[in-house]
Amino acid sequence: MLPGLEAAELPADAIEVGRIADAWGIKGWFKVLPYSADPEALFSARRWFLLPAEKGAKTFSGVAQLAIKEAKVHSDTVVASAQAVDDRTAAEALRGARIFVARSSFPSAEKDEYYWVDLIGLNVVNREGVAMGTVKELLSTGAQTVLVLEYSQDGKAQERMIPFVSVYIDEVDLPGHRILVDWQADF
Repeated sequence: MLPGLEAAELPADAIEVGRIADAWGIKGWFKVLPYSADPEALFSARRWFLLPAEKGAKTFSGVAQLAIKEAKVHSDTVVASAQAVDDRTAAEALRGARIFVARSSFPSAEKDEYYWVDLIGLNVVNREGVAMGTVKELLSTGAQTVLVLEYSQDGKAQERMIPFVSVYIDEVDLPGHRILVDWQADF
């Protein structure tokens, strides 16, 4: 473990939200590449959990906890400082580290807004009660978000895509793990 980093357990609700790109400046700040266009989860979490880079040099092993002093947008990137990272050398040692935060530390979503991570795994049913599949992933096409569903037909794995727009989405029931859609199986 790097000096100053605390060994930790990854929270059960940990979500990977970005990675550390490089050092920024000489006072221990570092650049972050968030996986979301809206990095509010990074800004709201005061503790980040790090796993070593998947590729390249590994300067630490296991899970490390980082107490964040400040995270903010700077130009077209996110920069952050942490209590245990005091200089450029320490920040460079974190290059490539994967950043996780507890899902419970995400800010609350607005009405009719959802975190993609909360939609993955939900069952999708149409108005007639026909099971359409399970949300496997979401795609951003620029104009709209698209649900990618997986389902089985004649023993073969299939995919179906449904635009995630109010014209086709009747209801998202997170506690019930279900999305109700106005969509037919033969579309």
